[in-house]
Amino acid sequence: MTKVKQAVIMVGGQGSRLMPFTKYRPKQSLPVLNKPIIRYLLESMAAAGIEEVILACGTGFRTLPLKEAIDNGPDIGLRIEYSNEEEPLGTGGAIKLVENRLDDVFVAANGDVFADILLKEQIDSHINNKADMTIALTKVKDEDRHKFGIAIVEEDGRITEFKEKPRADETSSNLANAGIYVINKNMVSLTEKKVFDLSKDLVPLMMEKQKRIQSIVLKGMWWDVGRPGDLLDVNLAMATKYGDNAMWEKRVRSSIIRRPFYLGEDSFVTDSDVSSAVILEKSRVSGSRLTKAMIMGNCDVVSATIKNSIIGAGCTIRPGAVIIDSDIEDGRTVGSGEKIEGERVKKD
Repeated sequence: MTKVKQAVIMVGGQGSRLMPFTKYRPKQSLPVLNKPIIRYLLESMAAAGIEEVILACGTGFRTLPLKEAIDNGPDIGLRIEYSNEEEPLGTGGAIKLVENRLDDVFVAANGDVFADILLKEQIDSHINNKADMTIALTKVKDEDRHKFGIAIVEEDGRITEFKEKPRADETSSNLANAGIYVINKNMVSLTEKKVFDLSKDLVPLMMEKQKRIQSIVLKGMWWDVGRPGDLLDVNLAMATKYGDNAMWEKRVRSSIIRRPFYLGEDSFVTDSDVSSAVILEKSRVSGSRLTKAMIMGNCDVVSATIKNSIIGAGCTIRPGAVIIDSDIEDGRTVGSGEKIEGERVKKD
């Protein structure tokens, strides 16, 4: 069987909808529990036998913070290289830029999503079905179909049609493009366009030429982390799955804890009431009430109330502060008795 050893991850997005947390760092380095978002995808690739990853960085992309976040990947078992665009090229154009460096079969993935998945099954399916492209799909709620590219799939798994962000009456399928592909290199050569998109441009062209586009429904956890609320939700979902493995009991004192709950290394909770919360490394929470909250690393929260909110890294939340439905940027101090409600970037 052909061994797929190479992947390209597109990390060109600016993450503007995730402000204020992407003000100083790329979206892909935002934390999910104890690791940056992209690290989960890299680990999934390494587990599937991938040996080399090319990170396709968009114009103006902050490469250094990403390098620092993933530590260049040797401990994962990957060799990581970088490709930098001088102008926006789209997901397909980013791959076209490195075409001469690609193996005959490779994996391509959108680095803007959280993916803790079983990638090997997709690779095996691609080889076994002699496909030209295999696209990972994920099931979404009917009311969310308009947010994604939706695939129409035959009984044998072959994709016959894509509808990009369809209206409710345009399709009954709820299988969305998860942004993870296995591609034969010669498919990239079908287009000479410098700027193009994989799903919007290359896939229709392949269908027109009757190429075989196969599908597989992902196994594992996949999340479109587009807004701060998504970041909070995926952290709580992962806390449900892994929170009890964190050995946090000895660092919680005189507190009520209602799961899901995750407590990072060197963090402590005392005299607090906590329900559905993720508290990352080297943070201290005392005398506080947390409900559906994420506290990033190196924070100090004292006698505060935090609900449905994310507190950025290095923040100080002083006694009597109340934070509801808000996203507090890194390094901010919320003063004693200060109330913040609805402070959230609203951007489509």
